[in-house]
Amino acid sequence: MKKLLTLALVFVIGATCASAQTQKEINKENKARDKYAEQQLNERASKAARKEAKKYAKDGWIVAPGHLPLDKQLERSWLKYYDEDENGPINLRGEAISVGEYYDAAKMQAIELAKMQIAGQLETIVVSKIKTTVGNQQLSEGDAASLVETVQASQNMIVKKLGLITPVVECYRDAKKKKEVRVVLIFNRKNALDAAKECVREELKKTGNEMHKDIDNLNIF
Repeated sequence: MKKLLTLALVFVIGATCASAQTQKEINKENKARDKYAEQQLNERASKAARKEAKKYAKDGWIVAPGHLPLDKQLERSWLKYYDEDENGPINLRGEAISVGEYYDAAKMQAIELAKMQIAGQLETIVVSKIKTTVGNQQLSEGDAASLVETVQASQNMIVKKLGLITPVVECYRDAKKKKEVRVVLIFNRKNALDAAKECVREELKKTGNEMHKDIDNLNIF
């Protein structure tokens, strides 16, 4: 009996060591894979940035003093743009151009237009999820239609809720004694959806729609 227990104990210890060794190897492989993926991402972003910077320069775009070179700005934007998790892209991207007599005025207008683009992407994401809830019978068609209408009516609120976003790419070119400013914004997808949810909730409350109480239970944000 003692001999059997000893053999069993040896087997358990051996299996544990083997398991620990295997896990160590797995961790090493995962680390190597993550490092390789990061290198590939950096190379991909750098290549895309250099190519895009040449196009920008050819079209007359330059950066204001004190800003990063255009290829570095673009590289930063591509790195963020390629970043993903299990739910897809981590960030949303908005790009816009505006012309004004003064640089700062044109820049602010371009930022607002880019934010509207991000809000439009949010609308597309949320409306798609609302349609899914109808298919899953979580919402009636009437409630879904009302919710879609509320999302669309909340666009301006969502733009304001996003707040001031610092451009990851900012450049300009002269346009007949005016400044044409181009910006690229990157905004965290989850934070953007949270902002959209709060705006929709407020709009539902304002119109007296009781769905504002269940907004957290619906998987649409």
